[in-house]
Amino acid sequence: MDSAKYTLQEVTTAALAGEWLDFPKKLYKDNRNWVCPLDDDIREVFDPEKNELFKEGEAARWIVRDPKGEIAGRIAAFYNREKASLEDQPTGGCGFFESIDEQQVADLLFDAARLWLAARGMEAMDGPINFGQRRDWWGCLVEGFEFQPLYRNPYNPPYYKELFENYGFQNYFNQYSYIWRVNGTEANKLIFTRAEHLYSNPGYHVEHIDMNNLEEAAENFRIIYNKAWSLFSGVKPISHEEAMQLMRTMKPIIDPNIIFFAYFHEEPIGFFITVPDLNRLIGKFNGKFGLWQKLDLMWNLKVRKSCDRAFALIFGITPEFHGKGVESAMMVKYWHYIEEAKNPYKTMELAWVGDFNPVMNRMVERYVCAERHKVHTTYRYLFDRAKEFHRCPRLGVKRQE
Repeated sequence: MDSAKYTLQEVTTAALAGEWLDFPKKLYKDNRNWVCPLDDDIREVFDPEKNELFKEGEAARWIVRDPKGEIAGRIAAFYNREKASLEDQPTGGCGFFESIDEQQVADLLFDAARLWLAARGMEAMDGPINFGQRRDWWGCLVEGFEFQPLYRNPYNPPYYKELFENYGFQNYFNQYSYIWRVNGTEANKLIFTRAEHLYSNPGYHVEHIDMNNLEEAAENFRIIYNKAWSLFSGVKPISHEEAMQLMRTMKPIIDPNIIFFAYFHEEPIGFFITVPDLNRLIGKFNGKFGLWQKLDLMWNLKVRKSCDRAFALIFGITPEFHGKGVESAMMVKYWHYIEEAKNPYKTMELAWVGDFNPVMNRMVERYVCAERHKVHTTYRYLFDRAKEFHRCPRLGVKRQE
């Protein structure tokens, strides 16, 4: 089909925003594995009052129509100057990409994002990514199409890989997702051995989150997070209020049985935070999340306990306690809970672990005994096509100035 017959249109009205939002519902209507994201979750990304990245950035959206006027694809482009400056060249992003299997449609969308970003001083774009945290809607699925996605994790048809790579995007890094099955594997004996060795030294203990003292849990999370993650390139320390807001946001869905904190002489040194995966329950909502849907979710989550998959959100151990067996002690605690007869969870998924973090990948495979079962790719497109491309450096301390 002649590309001239396709029409690119920027989203500038509420009606167009609605069409942009609803397009995936048509594209995936016959796909049994796709789970429709909640409309409000997507809207918040593009709401300057709810997304702090707008303070130093912008976002734009486009759709492409076919000769009949039907939508054939969509995309968003965005940048935040603070995040862009962390890269070797100012780098923006494109995301929420959806398209029929037609390279011409994809090229129109990628061109729109590239030109818009270039006009604002960007020299590269990553995609498909989120205008927000990496944990949400980040990467193009390239392996694991037969599995249902986790909440706020991307899902797409296999042909997206070719659409990105044919345009000229290159693999910046891969993100691995792991699955841990209750009855599908035996606990690695090394986990228990390492935990026993840790406990032979007085002062170590692992506890569930205390739901009666979320403020203390938030502060413990902040302390561990800032020690474990703030040394990494592009990661900012978080404040107590930010940690408290995270706890408030998570509170309605928290299952205290699957959130663990590790301590040494009452000093917080590690956490393993998992939650019920909402995608097991929200697919039937078709993106809506009004009062009825909220009541239905809480009934199935808290009363019926019908969510059978746990979602590992984040894991961290302070650097001075690396290699001592703290991660094994937390997994032993998790294992003992999973063995209980009334435990509703059959699987736990960990997403995502970048290929730039080989230590974490080895730990998940060796000490958690989880199996890699999904791969997403974050692509990068350099606007200067003569510039040498480099993949994401291995995770480590901040780059030297």
